[in-house]
Amino acid sequence: MIEAFAPLIAGQPHTLILGSIPGIASLNAVQYYAHPRNAFWPIMADIIGFDPTLDYPQRCEQLTNAGYALWDSLARCEREGSLDSAIKRDSEVANAIPELLLAYPSIRRIACNGGKSWQSFCRHIRAQLLRDVELISLPSTSPANARMTFTEKATIWRQSLAFGE
Repeated sequence: MIEAFAPLIAGQPHTLILGSIPGIASLNAVQYYAHPRNAFWPIMADIIGFDPTLDYPQRCEQLTNAGYALWDSLARCEREGSLDSAIKRDSEVANAIPELLLAYPSIRRIACNGGKSWQSFCRHIRAQLLRDVELISLPSTSPANARMTFTEKATIWRQSLAFGE
C-alpha cells in the first residue's frame, strides 16, 4: 500500500495543487515531484519566479510563500511501479480535501496535476466539497506525459494559474 505525504501548506494559500499519489522517486526522496524529469518544479519556478535548482526546502518555501499548497487526491492506494495507470482502482482512498478546505478558507481554487488526479478527485472528493472553489484540470508534469513538450505544459499551467497575483 502506497501512502501519500502530508499536505505542503502554510499561511493563507489561494491554490491547492493536487497530484495523484507520489511516484517511486518521490517516495524514496520523501519529496513532492522528486523525479528529475518531472516538470513540476521548473514550471512553478517559472510561474513564481525562483531558481528551480534551489534545494527542496527552499523550493517548498517559495511555493507556499506565493500562496500555493500541495497535496494528492489519493491518501493511499495499491500500485506497482510509478505509473498512475497501474493504480488499482478498488484500492483508492481519497485524501480529506473537504476538511482541508474548511481549515484553509483562503483556498479559492484546486488544480489537479494530470488526468489521474482529476479523475480521482471527481470520483471521490468533488461531491463532498462544502463550498465553491474554482476547479482546474492541468496536463501532467510527469515525464510519462510525453505527448506534450515542456513549453506546452508550462504555457497551459501559466495561463491556468494566472489570476493577477
